[in-house]
Amino acid sequence: MPFRFFLPILFFLSTVGANAQILQFQHIVVIVQENRTPDNLFQGLCGSRIANLCSTTPTTSQYNIQQSNWLDKTSPTGVTQPLTIPLDNVYDLSHAHVAFSAMCDATASGVCRNDGAAGIACGGTCTYSQPQFRYVDNSTGILDPYLKMAQQYGWANYMFQTNQGPSFPAHQFLFGGTSAPSPADDAAGTFAAENMTNAGDAGCIAPADQLVALIDATGDLTKSIYPCFEHQTMADLLPSILTWRYYAPSAGSIWTAPDAISHICQSTGPGGKCIGSAWTDNVDLTPANVLTDIGNCKLRSLTWVIPTGANSDHANTNDGGGPSWVASIVNAIGTSKSCDGNTGYWNNTAILIVWDDWGGWYDHEPPTILPAPEGNYQYGFRVPLLVVSAYTPKGYIDNGRYDFGSILRFVEHNFGLPVGGLNFADARAANGLSSFFNLTQSPRPYQTIAAPKDANFFLHDRRPATDPDDDDDYAPVPAKKKQENQ
Repeated sequence: MPFRFFLPILFFLSTVGANAQILQFQHIVVIVQENRTPDNLFQGLCGSRIANLCSTTPTTSQYNIQQSNWLDKTSPTGVTQPLTIPLDNVYDLSHAHVAFSAMCDATASGVCRNDGAAGIACGGTCTYSQPQFRYVDNSTGILDPYLKMAQQYGWANYMFQTNQGPSFPAHQFLFGGTSAPSPADDAAGTFAAENMTNAGDAGCIAPADQLVALIDATGDLTKSIYPCFEHQTMADLLPSILTWRYYAPSAGSIWTAPDAISHICQSTGPGGKCIGSAWTDNVDLTPANVLTDIGNCKLRSLTWVIPTGANSDHANTNDGGGPSWVASIVNAIGTSKSCDGNTGYWNNTAILIVWDDWGGWYDHEPPTILPAPEGNYQYGFRVPLLVVSAYTPKGYIDNGRYDFGSILRFVEHNFGLPVGGLNFADARAANGLSSFFNLTQSPRPYQTIAAPKDANFFLHDRRPATDPDDDDDYAPVPAKKKQENQ
């Protein structure tokens, strides 16, 4: 190991104590799921199947999940008892920036009243009453893999998406700490705020007529730009001794973040292909290959994993396979025995499972809005975050406030890089994720997460690998418009 890289590790050791079981994680895996909030997806943490105490003013041993009295500004009494939907429900809610604005219902001073969820538009087969306020039914146990991971490992009560919009900017923040076209734009508070017109046409290989809306520090949304940006990403900060990989279903989509970074993609032109070596060496367009690579001891130092449409949690497109998909990756790492000098991956890998945006679903926790110039686009609503490792205490619940920049700060800290080195969301985040790990404890033995589908299913799934969503978005509807009853 080069001495230039060993020095940061010495510093890292001093922060965890001389009795550390490991000095640092050799691998960090970021699994990105789609479009849910804690209130919508994790009501099962409070129920009878996997019981635990929930509270909207949680202690260190309580999940911050609200179960009743959900707010609807069209009704003075709110939604007293929300109703359920299946995970593979057949409608979708707007999660554009305008939908954030409707739900946030900000005061003149920029504080979210958080009472406008009823103003979020609903599309697809939207024949449900109060569709924005429903939560996922777990009577069949479909969510049990997620619930088991939350109870066995770490859960963040206050994880917020960094952006106030949909998937394209969210994945840019997760990969590079900003959705701004350039460092100067980020410093000025100018960000790509929405998806493109066609979700399958994004980044530096999008057709020339594809544009993405920009939001500036005044909140103006009238300008747009071709979605090909130039700035550093988390992958660029890694020294040559470390490796990275980004698994996603297709090139040129809003979920494949590296395709929008000019020096990584090195596009042949609008409507063309990414041909840069950073792209061809590190972007894998078959998500199930992450399971193959784990089995073949080829897990990179830093990995992002994006699901296919069937295995996404995105409303109106998934088939309920998301929890099993995530469990298959965690199980593959947890049961690895022969890799990394026959130590296996479990004892040296941190797994972070995060949802990219709130998807238009109600969540009772309002975000804190940053001051100018970023405050017109940071932060967005709460999303779930699960933290899984051999050094995460069982049932650990964290009440720190986190965002996507916190993930990048953790990557930087773990690998001995300057914390905040991108000078984007990683520098603006209040916290990293180090509190989820106790590297001085003995590694916990892995217990397989039971799931309806296993790795063998995903490795042999011959269905077309569609994008995580078709991301048809919908304009806000008047707040008082009534949806057809179920």
